[in-house]
Amino acid sequence: MGKSAKRKAAEKPRKLVARTAASKAVLSKEAARKPKVRKVLKAATKALKPKRVKAALSGVPSAAAVMDRLWQVVQERRKADPETSHSARLLSRGMAKVAQKFGEEAVECLIEAVAGNQAALVAESADVLYHLIVVWVAAGVEPSEVWAELTRREGISGIAEKAARAQVPTRALGLATTKIP
Repeated sequence: MGKSAKRKAAEKPRKLVARTAASKAVLSKEAARKPKVRKVLKAATKALKPKRVKAALSGVPSAAAVMDRLWQVVQERRKADPETSHSARLLSRGMAKVAQKFGEEAVECLIEAVAGNQAALVAESADVLYHLIVVWVAAGVEPSEVWAELTRREGISGIAEKAARAQVPTRALGLATTKIP
């Protein structure tokens, strides 16, 4: 095999590995040279095409519907026995403990994101959303209020929206700055 053929053969697995972010993290260049691994990578790449993902998710309920149902469950568990319900136990400890637990879960989620561990990131994200709902219940916030706020912000530049929010409290306090003290 000539130099050119060897170079092409060596580049082919690298291109295959580069097709998915997950494969970059999991597989080495050497592993990608194995025929079975290449076959799995091709199948995974094909499965990740947007049309296939959309079709796979077509039977999945909307995120808002899932969150609404979970909020209702946590709201009902507020009255449950703290010895038998995790939600009731958290809520019985007060907002400070609820907020602390939410923060812990958020940090764990970020750690998994930085580590590139997608499966753990998905699991930790679910924990964060659950604990966010517990915060909402403890604070008396209903999901519909959050959905309305998100709808209001839709189509607004994040930079413009943040700038508008930063000025409201400072003006109310009579401060000349746009920075929140």
